[in-house]
Amino acid sequence: MALPLDPIATGVRLFVRATPSASKNEVQGLYESADGKRALRVRVTAAPEKGKANKAVVKLLAKSLRLPTSAFHLVSGETDRNKTFEVSGDPETLMRDIGAWIEEQST
Repeated sequence: MALPLDPIATGVRLFVRATPSASKNEVQGLYESADGKRALRVRVTAAPEKGKANKAVVKLLAKSLRLPTSAFHLVSGETDRNKTFEVSGDPETLMRDIGAWIEEQST
């Protein structure tokens, strides 16, 4: 199964499909777009105004993955539902750990 992760020199890129103003904060597994690209589906209660939903997504991902919020950097999709985050750390370790966590969420 293709994961929404790409290794980079400073960590990994994580692709996320965010839904703001949801009834609760949760990770809902994988999302596949019409063109076959995969993303981690995330729902947050924060409204999409002044970056509140983006901060809520980072907070939820950091808590879920047991990583500091400072490890996450939004690189694209600031005002879009489709977002790309760079997660700082050892690429090999992050690919293994985040990959295993995503697979666990998707079952």
